[in-house]
Amino acid sequence: MTLFTSVLLLIFTGMPEKFHEAGISGFIINALGGIKVITILHRIGAVGLSAMFAYHCTIYTIFFRQGRRDFVELLPMPKDLFDVIQMIKYFFGLSKERPKFGRFSYIEKFDYWAVYWGCMVMIGSGVIMWFEVESINLFGKVVVDIAKEAHSDEGLLCALAILIWHFYNVHLNPRVFPMSWVWWNGKLTKDEMLEEHPLEYERIMEKKETKS
Repeated sequence: MTLFTSVLLLIFTGMPEKFHEAGISGFIINALGGIKVITILHRIGAVGLSAMFAYHCTIYTIFFRQGRRDFVELLPMPKDLFDVIQMIKYFFGLSKERPKFGRFSYIEKFDYWAVYWGCMVMIGSGVIMWFEVESINLFGKVVVDIAKEAHSDEGLLCALAILIWHFYNVHLNPRVFPMSWVWWNGKLTKDEMLEEHPLEYERIMEKKETKS
């Protein structure tokens, strides 16, 4: 939920500043209390995103067994490339079978690493912009200008990725329409597991049989 609320807050307060000449931007800025309030809200979202990212990269990924396991399984593997090829064949009717996914599909891995990369760019450039005077004295104005462009463009890319890529996979995809509830409760039904993550289902069943 921290990632969800922080990213939405950052988008709703960042896009009006990027496209400040648009009429709707002026309306949003005024509705939220003006540019000073927008800036404060944006920084609140930035702190939330930074805290979540720091927690995930350190405490969760290092000290929690599930975090370490998930991180390893989210690493790109040769199988992901073959899965992409198989999915393309399936889409074009060249194969009747969809690729079988384990705990994470290549789509979920892409989502994860896109967020990972986006956080590094946005947080890094955001810190430089937040402490602009100090950054100019330390790195020079060119670095600050680059950070501003990177922050602006990466923010737009993030918004478009959520609106087009993520929104389709989580909401508009006929397999999950109107919405997948995994993000809320972290659970899948047996049928959903067999359809979306059959290899992970087989692994879980084999583990249960071994214990019994």
